[in-house]
Amino acid sequence: MAYKGRFGQTDEFRRDELIRIIEHSVEQLTLPELEALYYDMSTKNYINEQ
Repeated sequence: MAYKGRFGQTDEFRRDELIRIIEHSVEQLTLPELEALYYDMSTKNYINEQ
């Protein structure tokens, strides 16, 4: 059985919720902010372009 965190949410539900929040926030960023985020994420190996 999946771990139920705060308020009984499953890990999968919480993950989906966080992705929606992050997607909405990223859509609001300017190009320079997106470039800075991309650079930061790629240097930390969160982004691996194929």
